Amino acid sequence: MRETQGPLVGVRIVELGGVGPVPFCCMLLSDLGADIIRIDRPPGYDGGVPVDSRFNLLHRGRRSAAFDLKQPEAAGAVLKLVARADALVEGFRPGVAEKLGLGPDACLAANPALVYGRMTGWGQDGPLAQAPGHDVNYISLTGVLHAIGPANGPPVMPLNLAGDFGGGSLYLALGVVSAILESRRSGKGQVVDAAMVDGSASLMTLCYGLLASGYWKDQRGSNRLDSGAPWYNVYETKDGRWISVGSNEARFWRNTLEVLGLSEVDMPDQHDTSRWPEVHEKFAAIFRTRTRDEWCALAEGREVCFAPVLSMTEAPTHPHLRARGTFVERDGVVQPAPAPRFSRTPGAIQRAPAKPGEHTDEALRDWGFSAGELDSLRESRVIV
Repeated sequence: MRETQGPLVGVRIVELGGVGPVPFCCMLLSDLGADIIRIDRPPGYDGGVPVDSRFNLLHRGRRSAAFDLKQPEAAGAVLKLVARADALVEGFRPGVAEKLGLGPDACLAANPALVYGRMTGWGQDGPLAQAPGHDVNYISLTGVLHAIGPANGPPVMPLNLAGDFGGGSLYLALGVVSAILESRRSGKGQVVDAAMVDGSASLMTLCYGLLASGYWKDQRGSNRLDSGAPWYNVYETKDGRWISVGSNEARFWRNTLEVLGLSEVDMPDQHDTSRWPEVHEKFAAIFRTRTRDEWCALAEGREVCFAPVLSMTEAPTHPHLRARGTFVERDGVVQPAPAPRFSRTPGAIQRAPAKPGEHTDEALRDWGFSAGELDSLRESRVIV
């Protein structure tokens, strides 16, 4: 087995393979050093991202063992892994893991100290628990999607970042790590119920507080953080590109006016919402007089909250991101580097994304399976 690095070295996790938020959660934990065995469906399964495995970056860092979980002997083999693990993570609909013989009761019986991480969209209970859904549906129900977009236009989809990855993966990763810490103190495991509706609602905590205070309007495009404010917005430039401005604080507002060639004396109060449309039109007209790069050169070194809106192909080449190593190239694929950073135990991309079943024998041997047990599992068609 290759040497790993990161603050989670020594933590062992069983990942029941899926798509979206569970793989991203496990990618993060792997980048931080956890030894994760991913239980994939046998090769040939039609699901997931339709690209060559080396581009499926959410699978990076882990070894893959191919299991047919519908075979009668499969549950026993997974429970053998569970007995040696700190956590198991699954993303099935409620009740599916139980039908496979791999629900919390069975797994905690095999390992009473196990952390059982569950990822769903709607949660393990409630009227919608069994309903299908995706990121856009979960953020629709929690007020997230309604809040994003222009005042006179439709809601704008924030990719699948707010539901799948923000409200799902990150909360599951935090929950699993927190529960592992507690388990190591108490010797007792527990279930972590990470629902994307819960997580995406949690991400809106600031906005719900401001709404209750009367400061926030329940109408998109009319608040200081949702494109309502002219000083927290994006503007098209002469060359058809875009600049973002985030001058919330008074000093940044004043400095932004200077960059734009405007005098504070001639401008309305920054927080006079009745004048925001007028200021926005003025800013938009001025930004169209220069190219994006000309504006960047003009703002460089000045105390303004100002940045070019870069495309995905441009971002890895930006001098700041290059200096920090925010993006790295691994096996010919440019990708985001592990985050966050640690001064003494840095994380790492432990290995390239695996093909389903690429490490079945190797990983199972490292997790305590004998050659005879592997032969038996192969004969019973649990592993291929």
